[in-house]
Amino acid sequence: MKQAGVSLIETLVAITILGVVLSLAAVPFRGTAPKYKLLRCVREIHSRMNYARYKAICSGTKVRLRFEADGYLVETWDRDQGLWTQAPKFFVDGAVIAANNTPTFHPKGTVSNLCTIHVSNSWGHFKLSLAISGRIKVTRVDPPPSGT
Repeated sequence: MKQAGVSLIETLVAITILGVVLSLAAVPFRGTAPKYKLLRCVREIHSRMNYARYKAICSGTKVRLRFEADGYLVETWDRDQGLWTQAPKFFVDGAVIAANNTPTFHPKGTVSNLCTIHVSNSWGHFKLSLAISGRIKVTRVDPPPSGT
């Protein structure tokens, strides 16, 4: 009489083959993490700059962004105390930020301290330019590596 089913050895061989196939299929996706970390960082900074502008318009006070290599701070002008108060720092993962100025958004929607922000990592480099009107232009400075 013949028994139905598969043996333990057959199951282990099938699992091993499946593991090898999955590991080979994952190789092309290993290099994509820096790309998506950089794009996420650029979108986050762009969004936060728009947020600061609208916060200045809605609250009627000046709001500025202060950039550091590993993140940025949103600061609001406190008229009563005559100083900038800051929210918790926003950290970025997988990219480096460099800014030539600290943009200040005014209640009328304009900006002083015009700014160019460079965001880069191993995958590429983006530049965010801020105009006096509050418009933000995002430009890729260098093309991405070939094959991505």
